[in-house]
Amino acid sequence: MLSSKVHYLRYARAANLLNLSNKFTPDIVDTSCNTTNVRNFHAASPAKINVHRLLLPSTLNALALPNSGIRFASADAVATNVATDATKAVVDLSTIPEAPAAPVAEASAQVLNAAGEPTFASIGLGGWTPVGLVENCMEFLHISCDMPWWGAIAVGTLVVRTIIFPLVIMAQRNAAKLNNFMPQMQVLQVKMTEARQSGNAIDSARYAQEMMLFMKEKQINPLKNMIVPLAQAPLFISFFMSLRAMANTPVESMRDGGLFWFTDLTVADPTFMLPLITSATLYLTIEIGTDSARLSAQNMSMMKYVLRALPIAIFPFTMNFPAAILTYWACSNFISLGQVAMLRIPAVRDYFKIDRMVIHKPDNLPIKKKGFVKGMKESWENMKISKEIEERQRLDEIRFAKAGKGPLVKTFKYDPTKPRPATGSTSSTSTSTVQAKKS
Repeated sequence: MLSSKVHYLRYARAANLLNLSNKFTPDIVDTSCNTTNVRNFHAASPAKINVHRLLLPSTLNALALPNSGIRFASADAVATNVATDATKAVVDLSTIPEAPAAPVAEASAQVLNAAGEPTFASIGLGGWTPVGLVENCMEFLHISCDMPWWGAIAVGTLVVRTIIFPLVIMAQRNAAKLNNFMPQMQVLQVKMTEARQSGNAIDSARYAQEMMLFMKEKQINPLKNMIVPLAQAPLFISFFMSLRAMANTPVESMRDGGLFWFTDLTVADPTFMLPLITSATLYLTIEIGTDSARLSAQNMSMMKYVLRALPIAIFPFTMNFPAAILTYWACSNFISLGQVAMLRIPAVRDYFKIDRMVIHKPDNLPIKKKGFVKGMKESWENMKISKEIEERQRLDEIRFAKAGKGPLVKTFKYDPTKPRPATGSTSSTSTSTVQAKKS
């Protein structure tokens, strides 16, 4: 409203300067501007009344003008001061309400389970991912079965290892066949290696084909030994990530859910006993026999050195893991040791239709047992020979390509594209020439 009055006063002053007079009175004082935004002003002159048309903005259509005429800025200021003085009255302070209380951030509501602990869903755990499913199973064993956390972890590990036990049986059957038919396979392997080193690709391919047919006949597949590690890898990762999330959240009841000296499962073992037990059981599992094959088998002569160094290499990392993770890992290693010990019993092997392991004398095997250094040297020599054979084949291909695309190389005494002279006519011609020279 005030801005509309200011616009009106600006246009009135413009009209005042136009008529060169200080006294203007409106002929017809209208309470609102007409639709054409035009207002008539008459100059108060006794001789003549001049009518001036003044254009007003459309924003003044709703402006109500007082009947007394034009109000200037000074008059507005005086009216404002009077209004201010009139509003200066005694205010009853008792009627002012009290200041509102400061807002308090509401704590996130936690749903409690039957044991009086927050549910995993209320603290951000669980779900339908593999990690979330493991967390849900741990919560079920702890709440529904009323197990301590160390017992829930051990039982969960036992259930998972029992589920994949048929894969262990399959790998053990394949490992037994590989061990029993090792002499025949090593004979073919030696022949194939000699043919490859001599550069005879045909014999090498023929022996490789014989090896494949022999393995197919005996139902042997070296890749079956990798079934158990490939099945355990996603399970181990899921358990590792779920237990780490439970320890980092943390789940409050896991602070006293341990056993013996490791009562707090959310922190690392300060005595380093759990990392040592984990590394020791892993070494025993590798040395006595894994879930798929024995380390002492002849076909694992090179791999055993790498596997034996694994428990020592992982110790600096496992010593900082929460106790919950090492509890799962140690339980898994103990279960592996129990499976290996059970599958060594002849009656158990017969029940699961696993062949008896045949012990071969090292002197009767085509490939003799070598030490680590000698085996590395022989592997290096084989790599060098294979490299030379590949280089020789590459040079042969280059020479063959040049011989087919380049100019012909003369390797003959007479040109085969031209008829050769007869032997009898040549001798008679040479004889007559000699006689002519003598005469």
